[in-house]
Amino acid sequence: MSGLYDNIHKKRQRIEAGSGEKMRKPGSPGAPTDKAFKQAEKTAGKAMGGYTDRWAMARGGTKPSLSVGRGEKLSVEEGGGLTAKGRAKYNKATGSNLKEPVTEDNPTGKRAARKKSFCARSRSWKGERGLAARRRWKC
Repeated sequence: MSGLYDNIHKKRQRIEAGSGEKMRKPGSPGAPTDKAFKQAEKTAGKAMGGYTDRWAMARGGTKPSLSVGRGEKLSVEEGGGLTAKGRAKYNKATGSNLKEPVTEDNPTGKRAARKKSFCARSRSWKGERGLAARRRWKC
């Protein structure tokens, strides 16, 4: 008997092989519902392999679960964002290359450009973690 995640995986393999099929968008007719994902999580045990976002797994993404308790990200009081341990875990899981935040007042060169870019990109952030990260970067 195939489960939801097996079916998604098989369909992704058929698409890769050139079947011409397309993955349905979340919420579209025929796409798995949140209820179906919740049921699959119950019956499949650890089938999600540490994914916290059901749709990330369905899309083939690799989004790791990060926590303050395990020391992978900072609490809001400490300024939000990831620790070195959290960046290493995220980079390994996704193939990314996250760098440490630029927290000095007057950075130079590439670090100054990164800080300017981050501050501009995060200007509209309103959540407590986002605002904490902006404080940490001294935006």
